[in-house]
Amino acid sequence: MTTATNIEATAVNTLSWLASLDATIVVPVYQRQYRWDIGGCEQLLSDVRAVADSDPHHMHFIGSVLSSTDGDGDDLVLIDGQQRITTLMLLIAALHHTVQHDDTELASVLERVLTGPDGRTKLRPHEAWADVFESVVFDDRPADGSLRDSRFDDNYAFFRSKISRGDAAHIWRGLQKLEHVAITLGAGANAQQIFASLNSTGEPLRDHELIHNYVLMGLSHAQQRQIEEEFWLPIERNTGASIAAFWRHYMVMLTGREVAASGDHGVYGEFRSRFPRLDVDTLRRHAAHWRASSEVYRTLLEPESETDAELSQRLRQLAVVGKGMNPLVMRALMELRSGEAERETVLRTLDAVQTLLLRRAVAGLPLDRLVARLCRARDESESALTAAIARITPSDERMRAALRFAELPHPAYVLARLAGIEDSREFAVDHIAPLSPAATWSGDGERVWADYTDDEQNSHRALAKTLGNLALLEDELALRVLDASFVDKRDRAYARSAVAQTRALADVGAWDTTGIAARARVLTERFIEVWPRADIVGIDDDGLTPVLDAVLRRGFPPGWQREFAYVEYRGEHWEVPDVKYLFNRIFKRLWADDRDSVVRFSARRGGPVYGSKAWNGQWDALDEAHFLYMGWDLHYMLSAVQGVLGEAGFAPEVFVKYSYIGNAM
Repeated sequence: MTTATNIEATAVNTLSWLASLDATIVVPVYQRQYRWDIGGCEQLLSDVRAVADSDPHHMHFIGSVLSSTDGDGDDLVLIDGQQRITTLMLLIAALHHTVQHDDTELASVLERVLTGPDGRTKLRPHEAWADVFESVVFDDRPADGSLRDSRFDDNYAFFRSKISRGDAAHIWRGLQKLEHVAITLGAGANAQQIFASLNSTGEPLRDHELIHNYVLMGLSHAQQRQIEEEFWLPIERNTGASIAAFWRHYMVMLTGREVAASGDHGVYGEFRSRFPRLDVDTLRRHAAHWRASSEVYRTLLEPESETDAELSQRLRQLAVVGKGMNPLVMRALMELRSGEAERETVLRTLDAVQTLLLRRAVAGLPLDRLVARLCRARDESESALTAAIARITPSDERMRAALRFAELPHPAYVLARLAGIEDSREFAVDHIAPLSPAATWSGDGERVWADYTDDEQNSHRALAKTLGNLALLEDELALRVLDASFVDKRDRAYARSAVAQTRALADVGAWDTTGIAARARVLTERFIEVWPRADIVGIDDDGLTPVLDAVLRRGFPPGWQREFAYVEYRGEHWEVPDVKYLFNRIFKRLWADDRDSVVRFSARRGGPVYGSKAWNGQWDALDEAHFLYMGWDLHYMLSAVQGVLGEAGFAPEVFVKYSYIGNAM
């Protein structure tokens, strides 16, 4: 039997372990912030009370605490267990302050637990929060009595409120019955792998927290502090609460592949795959790019911070219509700042992106799995990006139909842009025919709503939120004629408006569905002028998925045999029902068109093409001496299709169209 030489694990009494330590317990800078809430504190205190009342031999296990010694051997670096140990220290501090004047013996014992060899707190959080934690533990509050917003203060106050002098002995008895497994790592242990394994319970780490750990773990404490201050803290300041979105968008921008936002830590996994080796020199080079990207991302979050007026305007507009293209926009701004792209090129890209977002919103089309293909297109050239955006931007004809019958997205913004107004904050969106007309409302000053037929009422309701029935109206005028009949609004408000399209309503005699349709036609042509689609020959793509972005759908109900409606292969239309058929057809076609790519791919992957039918199973012959094995699972087949097309350079020219049932599932 072999023994572990780099890991030492011992079951210990928690209070004795803390009291006997001569070293300072250091929370490394890569750890997430302390964030246990009152609920967690309440559970800990409840556990302490419960074990205090239990059988004398019964103990309470609080889990494992993973640590290592630093290079100098003076500190104990707390790799896992920060949240529990910090909360426990706050509880002990609250107990200490409760008994310090009445039970000096117990207070002395508790002080040994709380105080390190240097007279400061034995537990030392990240330097940014160490002073706050120390002031709480030693009850050294601000002299002016000002309040601070910190979890340390909140949780300590909770414990103080729950521990009375008469309750102190009971709490102390429970604390003495806490146990944990102390795991100490040697120099050869893989701290990141062990940390990830042990952190499978409790509140899960988020992707950006795992990235933080991965980046800094393995460096010396001094190196960690340098990287933290020079790179990571600026990234956190630039991205704020959007740090998780930043890392996802950054990885999409970098890789040109979709990255899952949740589940199985897709962003973290992609990060590790992209940055497999992070020694200090390599780390600094990459981290400089991360920091620069975060500065650009801050501009996306705060467009007003951009000093270029036109760029700031475009970014503010994009912030209104959606953030689904942030990776591409970040890429464009990065290229502008580095001198790789001209300013006018970036402005054109931002305009095209806005048109794409708004037109797809009008048409009711999703944005899922679009941005990665555009990032890949940008890797090719500006013209490839223009063509790729145009391909998935709904056509003018589609806009003419959708704007007549569909609810208008972002109505205040759209109406303002149509009118040439930059700031719509002093305007209201007026429904010319109200959403819920009163019985006395009238569109012509003669017939009232109560006299309209059911069909007439339903027709008005169906068009109430469409472009033709909406007008931008000054706030003062809108309040004056709220829910008034059309003739009244026309004379008292529309005629006085400074907005040309609204003032044109003063010349309309009556308001009905015919008037709504006529107004929609006029405003639609203006919409097409303001948000033009590039004049590039290509389909109005409302559902084609690049093969590199294809994913397996869930199983189909009995009777449904098609996963794909069709596949577009380099301009050809293929009737291919599912991944298995696609796998077979792609390899056969490439065997004829680009055999060298298939040979290279198969040699590197160890299949799926072999020189003989080496085992029993499902095979298809490519020629007399080469055979394609067809017995793979579907995940392998899809991956192989994507890989071999990438090898041949044909992937950008292959698209799949999922069947209706495939999309629904």
